[in-house]
Amino acid sequence: MSASLLLAAMSLIVIASGLTSCGARSSTERIITVSIQPQRYLLERIVGKHFKVLCLLPQGSNPEVYEPSIKHLMNLEKSEAYFCIGNIGFELAIVEKAKSENPDLKIFDNSKGVELIRGSHDVEEHEGHVHEVDPHIWTSVKNALIIAGNMLEAVVELDSAHADEYRRNFDKLAAELQKLDSAIASQLESVTVRTFLVWHPSLSYFARDYALHQVSMEYNGKEAPVAHLKAEIDEARKSGAHIFFYQKEFDSRQIATVNEQIGATMVTINPMNYQWEAEIRNIANALTSK
Repeated sequence: MSASLLLAAMSLIVIASGLTSCGARSSTERIITVSIQPQRYLLERIVGKHFKVLCLLPQGSNPEVYEPSIKHLMNLEKSEAYFCIGNIGFELAIVEKAKSENPDLKIFDNSKGVELIRGSHDVEEHEGHVHEVDPHIWTSVKNALIIAGNMLEAVVELDSAHADEYRRNFDKLAAELQKLDSAIASQLESVTVRTFLVWHPSLSYFARDYALHQVSMEYNGKEAPVAHLKAEIDEARKSGAHIFFYQKEFDSRQIATVNEQIGATMVTINPMNYQWEAEIRNIANALTSK
């Protein structure tokens, strides 16, 4: 679905909802929609039984090429709030259209206060390059705590009657996140090889948290030119990196060929996994494996 068709579809949904006298919201069920599964994981820990949390991006989808289906857009119409993760392409058309056509929908940016990384995603622009903001903020445990704090602030605004319960849930989650962050920092402290390889540069924030260096083999979301791969392979060899992370959603025929020249251990990851904590632990465990 192209961006123009996506916006046209959203307009039809808005019109249809008006003709049904807002019947989509007549249910007593309160709904918040989020963009990605890790958000759903964190938000469900805070809201408990008081909100149903829906997610636009299905499990296993590639956010770089995803465009929400009519079903997902209709779910958004049923929601009283939409929680953005920030800087993901498919959010842009949704947010702008929702603001103009559905003013009752409250929109909250969960990335507020996160120190953003630029430069891990190079995008060609005319004859030069521009450095995009890295959107993968949720791969950092420290950032997850900020995201959860933004969620708490939003749900208290939406439902002040249960504010104390939301704060208790957040406090419990925050303690767990701080414990997880400390455990991973301790686990990775003794790692001698501080560089790891990744096909798609999704772990920049994780690397920043624990003084690691990420080397991405991908080139602007496309198969890399020979010169680029040669430079990255040379860097990988010099660094002694022995772990190569890749995502099935971004699979490339070049991955196996590249690794034949490096000899790293290939590890599948899914940063979009609903089981967010387990995924973060798996990444840390891979980096400390022999």
